[in-house]
Amino acid sequence: MREWWRGAVIYQVYPRSFQDTNGDGVGDLPGIMRRLDHIASLGVDAIWLSPIFQSPQADMGYDVSDYIEVDRLFGTMEDFDALIERAHALGLKVIIDQVLSHTSDQHPWFRESRLNRTNARADWFVWADPMKDGSPPNNWPSVFGGRAWEWNPSRGQYYFHNFLIEQPDLNFHNPKVQDAVLDVMRFWLERGVDGFRLDTVNYYFHDAQLRSNPPARRPEHLPYAVNPYDMQEHRYSKSQPENVEFLRKVRKLLDRYPNTTSVGEVGDSHKAVPLMAEYTSGGDKLHMCYSFEFLGDGFTAEHFRSRIETFFKASKDGWPCWSFSNHDVNRHMSRWAKHSQNPAELGRQAVALLTSFKGSVCIYQGEELGLPEADILYEELTDPPGKRFWPEYKGRDGCRTPMPWDEGEAPNGFSDGKPWLPVKPEHSALNVTRQNGDEASLLNFYRQLIAWRKQQDALVSGDITFFKTAEPILAFRRKSEDGDVVCIFNLSPNALNVTVRGASVGPDEISQNAEFDREQLSLGPNGFAYFLAGAGIDVGYAG
Repeated sequence: MREWWRGAVIYQVYPRSFQDTNGDGVGDLPGIMRRLDHIASLGVDAIWLSPIFQSPQADMGYDVSDYIEVDRLFGTMEDFDALIERAHALGLKVIIDQVLSHTSDQHPWFRESRLNRTNARADWFVWADPMKDGSPPNNWPSVFGGRAWEWNPSRGQYYFHNFLIEQPDLNFHNPKVQDAVLDVMRFWLERGVDGFRLDTVNYYFHDAQLRSNPPARRPEHLPYAVNPYDMQEHRYSKSQPENVEFLRKVRKLLDRYPNTTSVGEVGDSHKAVPLMAEYTSGGDKLHMCYSFEFLGDGFTAEHFRSRIETFFKASKDGWPCWSFSNHDVNRHMSRWAKHSQNPAELGRQAVALLTSFKGSVCIYQGEELGLPEADILYEELTDPPGKRFWPEYKGRDGCRTPMPWDEGEAPNGFSDGKPWLPVKPEHSALNVTRQNGDEASLLNFYRQLIAWRKQQDALVSGDITFFKTAEPILAFRRKSEDGDVVCIFNLSPNALNVTVRGASVGPDEISQNAEFDREQLSLGPNGFAYFLAGAGIDVGYAG
């Protein structure tokens, strides 16, 4: 029997922006409960909730001050239990974020640790003596700008923070820390969750010798880095070999709870795909991993093909989870707009492409509506790195704006109060109500495609092999015992002709901008075609 997570479609909910029910302008757990029918109507297998834990919200919940308490901003533990029950009744699994690499500086563990060098949790965080001149112990920078070390006068030491000053890193070299975070995971498993999305999963361990990172080898034609973090190869501040053994402990815990899963976020610009493969290989570590490889500007056949082939070459038994958008990056409808003449056609091609790759899939709320990146003004910003690097980097608020549910003006049914981020007119026009009533809408295409994919075993769990085609044609075969599916995508805004030999029938009707006559497949802008009788088919395109 196939594991439910293998080939699953997971829908990411960003709770602050999904649905507000109490008028404070911030989404909440009762709001998610209210909109579960919308998620279920998409045909997805699971939801992933971004952090709902008690937090000062310095980094919008990714700074946790109590791992086993729901923040009152979102509701109560009773609301969470009710949400789990309702989701399960609708056939939806529930995955929750676990932010284990760091805590809030308001967490009791850190409050105790910072007091002195002799308390019970003195070595639960990463502390280091200064250099003789008082400077930090090495050159490690913070992802959010500035150095990754903050001085603490009560201990006369620096503490390490990969992100905000308010997010001190836990010391995973301490076995007691490992046991403590495993206890946190056990608490939520007992509560009925179906798994975890593990934030910054390759950040758990640091180099115990605190060696400085070398400079990044950057091609000369690239512009200067907006963030100095990108000027280093982070060889010692993250992605350490000790991480693998801890992930085995995570898997051992999860294996005690049948049908649960884990998906790790790998953030590493130099070796993300090999780490994804390593962390999911062997069946004794994580179930799935995703990285930022498909969350950037790359939109070429070579880009997609190379990352997928690299993964499965490195790990025959590992399993990836691919995504095109999430709460940390510009929405793909804006990132890839230059590759299309029509946003709706790009939206349909993007979800068809994503759900055709070998692996599981994450869809970020609003993708099904075709939401573009919102243009957030400086005075509307809430995201710390956006404020720090404005205007060269505008932060992550543009992808975190509220869901537009109803017709009319903003905030389109999201809240009775003022939303924490604005709903822009471009989003209002793409509201759920309007798209529900339009059979040709992108929202209804998502429903149609996901339902159709579930009927194609090859697309859910089959192997993948790529045809040798020139840009901008990406073509591959998904193979299973129940039959092959050949997938052909024109990743351009121009019409092209592709040679398809050995096809006994034409493309399935789910295809877009595709016409087939004998051996010639004509693909219009952002056209794609599925051949369900794919055995024996050969695809050629020389450019």
